[in-house]
Amino acid sequence: MTIVLNQRRREAAVTGCGGMEKQGEEMLKHALQEIMQPKTITVGDILYYEGDDVEAIYYINSGRVKMTKMSEDGKQIILSFMHAGDLIGEFGGADGECYGQGAEVVESGSVGVIMMNDLEKLLSENGNVALEFIRWMGTMQRITQLKLRDLLMNGKAGALASMLVRAGNSYGKATADGILIMKKLNHSDLAEMIGATRENVTKTLSGWKEQGIIEVVQGKILIRELRELHEICGCPSSHMCSSQICRL
Repeated sequence: MTIVLNQRRREAAVTGCGGMEKQGEEMLKHALQEIMQPKTITVGDILYYEGDDVEAIYYINSGRVKMTKMSEDGKQIILSFMHAGDLIGEFGGADGECYGQGAEVVESGSVGVIMMNDLEKLLSENGNVALEFIRWMGTMQRITQLKLRDLLMNGKAGALASMLVRAGNSYGKATADGILIMKKLNHSDLAEMIGATRENVTKTLSGWKEQGIIEVVQGKILIRELRELHEICGCPSSHMCSSQICRL
């Protein structure tokens, strides 16, 4: 579901947009459950580091994992937050493949560990499952590409606006005043998501509060003018991505 604020200072509405067909997604999930091993995860656990050899992919049953990448100067950037129902990891189909991102647990839960040898055997024996797995890989690639576009093409303000739009899709609740992001967003985390300083994020958000674009309600961000954020990040409101793509 993608949340869209229809008109300036008008009531928010929730509309749906396409994505992976539910039937195919359930088929892939069922097939992977047959070969995965359960693992409990706790806050602070590292599932893998960027640059580690690829040994497995992970299906998140519960909890939350942040995907990170290190810049050349050693600064960490948060690429995305992965939730229950997501697959994380990489599959290159070749020996010596390394993880291009790191995966750190930020909310305790459990995952299913899918070893690469078992995955390769499953995909080689079931064409339909292999097709759905390729679709998943394409979705993950598109998420990463669009976030990198936000970081590189629209400046820090554009990247921050994009993060708020994505947060609205991931955690937003439509209200008469706008979209209330139900999860509190730490300024430091927002800064890591866009490769900026905490001070820069705070200053930008304060400016948007003065302009009436956002408001802070009991520590949570209320998006009052979604269209304004779309314009700042260069994303026309008429172009609605699936929330499977446009998310934190």
